Amino acid sequence: FFPPPGGVVITLLCVHVCVCVFKQPPTIIKQSVKDYIVDPRDNIIIECEAKGTPVPTFSWRRNGKFFNIGKDPRVTMRKRSGTLEVGFRSGGRPEDYEGEYQCFASNDYGVALSNKILLRVSKAPLWPKEVLEPMVVSEGSPLVLPCNPPPGLPPPFTFWMNSAMTPIPQDKRVSMGLNGDLYFSNVLAHDAHTDYSCNARFLFTHTIQQKNPFTLKVHTSRKVAESTPTFLSPSGSESSKMVLRDEQLLLECIAAGLPTPTIKWFKKGGDLPGRKVKFENYNKTLKIVSVSEEDAGEYVCMANNHLGSIRHSIFVQVKGEQGPGSSGVLVRTTASTAVFVHRSAFVTRWCLLPVLVALSGSLPNPSRHVLGDTIIFRSVQMGTSAVYQCNASNEHGYLLANAFVSVLDMPPRMLGPKNQLIKVIENNRTLLDCPFFGSPLPELRWFKNGQGSGLDGGQYRAHINGTLEIKRARTEDEGTYTCVANSILGTAENQVRLEVKEKTRIVRAPEHRSAVRGSTVRFDCKVTSDPSLSVTVAWTKDDKPLHMGWRKDEESLTIPNVNEGDEGTYMCTVKSEIDQDSASARLTVLDRPDPPMDLDLSDPAARSVRLTWIPGNDHRKFLVQFEEDHWEPGVWRDLFTYPGDLNSVILQLVPFVNYQKRNMLISWSFPLLDLERNGANLHYSVWWRRKDSGDEWNNVTTVGSKHVVHNTETYVPYEIKIQARNEFGPGPESNMVIGYSGEDKPTDSPTDLRVSKVDSTKANVHWKPVDMNSVLGEFKEYRLYYWRESSLVPGLTFTKERKTKGFFSTAADPTGILSDLVPFSQYKMFMVVANSRYESPPSNTVAFSTKEGVPDAPRFFRINRRSFDTLHLEWDKPLEPNGMLIGYQLKYQTVNGSRVGRPILETFLPNVTDFTLRLPDRSARYKFYLSALTQVGAGEVFAEESPHFANEAYMDQVDIATQGWFIGLMCAIALIILILLIVCFIKRSRGGKYPGKNEGRRFIISLILKKTVSDEDNKPLQGSQTSLDGNVKESDDSLVDYGEGGDGQFNEDGSFIGQYTVKKDKDETEGNESSEATSPVNAIYSLA
Repeated sequence: FFPPPGGVVITLLCVHVCVCVFKQPPTIIKQSVKDYIVDPRDNIIIECEAKGTPVPTFSWRRNGKFFNIGKDPRVTMRKRSGTLEVGFRSGGRPEDYEGEYQCFASNDYGVALSNKILLRVSKAPLWPKEVLEPMVVSEGSPLVLPCNPPPGLPPPFTFWMNSAMTPIPQDKRVSMGLNGDLYFSNVLAHDAHTDYSCNARFLFTHTIQQKNPFTLKVHTSRKVAESTPTFLSPSGSESSKMVLRDEQLLLECIAAGLPTPTIKWFKKGGDLPGRKVKFENYNKTLKIVSVSEEDAGEYVCMANNHLGSIRHSIFVQVKGEQGPGSSGVLVRTTASTAVFVHRSAFVTRWCLLPVLVALSGSLPNPSRHVLGDTIIFRSVQMGTSAVYQCNASNEHGYLLANAFVSVLDMPPRMLGPKNQLIKVIENNRTLLDCPFFGSPLPELRWFKNGQGSGLDGGQYRAHINGTLEIKRARTEDEGTYTCVANSILGTAENQVRLEVKEKTRIVRAPEHRSAVRGSTVRFDCKVTSDPSLSVTVAWTKDDKPLHMGWRKDEESLTIPNVNEGDEGTYMCTVKSEIDQDSASARLTVLDRPDPPMDLDLSDPAARSVRLTWIPGNDHRKFLVQFEEDHWEPGVWRDLFTYPGDLNSVILQLVPFVNYQKRNMLISWSFPLLDLERNGANLHYSVWWRRKDSGDEWNNVTTVGSKHVVHNTETYVPYEIKIQARNEFGPGPESNMVIGYSGEDKPTDSPTDLRVSKVDSTKANVHWKPVDMNSVLGEFKEYRLYYWRESSLVPGLTFTKERKTKGFFSTAADPTGILSDLVPFSQYKMFMVVANSRYESPPSNTVAFSTKEGVPDAPRFFRINRRSFDTLHLEWDKPLEPNGMLIGYQLKYQTVNGSRVGRPILETFLPNVTDFTLRLPDRSARYKFYLSALTQVGAGEVFAEESPHFANEAYMDQVDIATQGWFIGLMCAIALIILILLIVCFIKRSRGGKYPGKNEGRRFIISLILKKTVSDEDNKPLQGSQTSLDGNVKESDDSLVDYGEGGDGQFNEDGSFIGQYTVKKDKDETEGNESSEATSPVNAIYSLA
């Protein structure tokens, strides 16, 4: 709003101009929830984000006092943010940081406050130790097994299971209440068990605590007395319930009695809210989502069986946690007065930020006045600028809203583009915009061509926002327009140049055409426009651009050789930069239509009959013709003409005329082959008569293999025989066969279709049969059409598919079993009776719901190894949960060949689809069994084994290399190799003491050859001499020659140096050239 000259201005942040130009105070854009529960195992993060110009700074209060973050080493604040993070790596208890927190974001223009955030640490207390006495009840009596879980934060999720970790089956008779207790409307003998255990799952810690199991003993008797209904919960005849707006309302009624009572719900004085109400727990729980004030009132639950009924009234009161509508501040302004309104039905308190001074209790201020939820400012001054906060509260909560009051003082300025050119079409309404701003509000005036007084009146109208309106633009209105904004602080101006143009229009438009297929069609489109404007012409067919195969010019479109695909609506559109025009015409292609099919006559009357057919393609009307076979046989005449959108009509007929249908044919198969004719002039004699009628045979002679028999009744048996003839006479007659005239649609439908004994996948189907005479043909089956209408699982999508199942039954009370149904689904079905060709009209349609079942296997189950010590498991929900998922069950155990370890069980909530397992033994393998859970039990198991990873060999090598025995073995091998190297070195050094090098080599080679002889079983060696008796003669260069005597003994240390030196001397004196020449040792050595 703008005050008069000399005043000031108040504006809100939501004003677009002010947001772009001026600074703004902080606004909280992200914060933690009011009731904030944290996991004690994680760091604590309290969010507080705000925007503002300049960037806000942040501070916190804890329990109403300033929270000094710098003095606590565990607490840090994120940069350019007020979000706190409390870490516990260096110790500390999360419980020490419980309390009420509030964030303050401030800059030079104000302060924004977050909600008061109540921080509490999640707790999972242990179940108190208790000794539970066995529960002893008589058969037929009611029973309540109390759960009483420990009060966790947040409260735990409870469920009942047995010792095998299988959920307790629940139904109309046995179910768990909202408080977690297990209710038996009446106890039966098979309820006697020793393992009824209540389980509490704590969400944050992912732990499950189990209560000591109950033992239930049931005293049985021969006859169990029936009883009228009584309420187990709630007690008495009436109770009350208070719920906050937009929350969920849960009302519960659990009744006892034998037989088990049925629960029904009503609302006094009105109907139950159909779209928001849901019935759960076998109708024992009434749930209304997103409660509003109109849901308040008296709700009545009634329990009844055949012995009687009982009622209980629940009075529901709806209250609001917060004020209605949004949390924004409404503003009304007049001249120099501003009115700030925070609409709320609760206690409202205005404060001045950042000091949080309540305005209602502060000193009087003549410039502002507080009236409940409204602040009125008068004669605002620069000091009025501030942030004002409204707090609306009641016993259930509070709501905060801030308003920024900024008093401005600014000279006029133009906000639009400079020297803008505007082109308009003559005789059109024209608007020239001149956006401006200033404080106080400037006065704006318009001038044309810089002359005259201000433009306002007659053809012109000046609007308060600066826009000049020209009612009908003419050529003489062209020119330059100037807008001038003036105030006590200055003047600003802008110019707009206006050009007035002729209208673009089509003077010769295309016309509708009908063309014969193959001809050429031309559409005209002649255009006139302003000479200074360029125009473009575009053609479309059925709102789609034309392809380039047709001839187009500026004034026409030509389509050669038209066909069925060219039929449609053609539009010519001409555009300029400121306007456009268009015209359209339709092309109809003429061609011979396709014939109708499956003609059928039904509903005959004295002078009428119904004709039904299936239309062909490309038809516009139907012509019905007839043949009169008595007066004019073979002549077809026109009867009636009908529109092309019909497929069934009633024909009005003339008396005493035989009307014939076309194409009514009876034929037989297997005519004689050419080699079987045995003569010329082959023809057939056909005889027929109605079976068991005693009539004379009808006969006809024909040369073909077919004959049409007229005027037969529906599905009547006939005796038929055929005989072939030629010019020499008749052949043998065929055997007589029984044939039937044509079938027709059954006239009667099955009635009283119903279901019974519906479980999760099956249902018994019952119906009343039809009179077999109404089938009008051969009875084939009762055909049941059924389909899955919807799933009772919210949000589950699937493809609807109509299925059929046939039942052949001629019993008086037929019944059948419909199987392979999907659990927890809504089905619909109807039934027809079918002959060989037609079906009857459908029976009544029946809707029924299948019960909850066990879920399918998870959609996938993958195991990934992210490190040596962990396995990461992930899965997805089943495609068909077959009920409301309550979680997942994971069993796993170690496997080593045929040996398996002790199974370990883990359970998860339904929204958890991954799990990380830490491996105590990284070399062990595991087998995993995953299944989803509903109230009925565990579903199909998805089994997986921890995979063989490519890096396991490397892992094993790393493991072996770190073992002590492996290190010792490697050291021993290295030591042995070192010793062998030293021995070889010593041996080589001793070999240097031999008198001659060649002699040493000769002895070593001789020693090797002796060893070879021993190894090869004394075979002759090349170069040896053999005696006449076959024995090998010792080589000339043997070891014996090198010693003294025949023994050739070694020295004490194993050497033979002395003997060798003596022999060597001897050889030198006796000459050894000849022996070297014949010795194989020397021969081998010579090769060395």
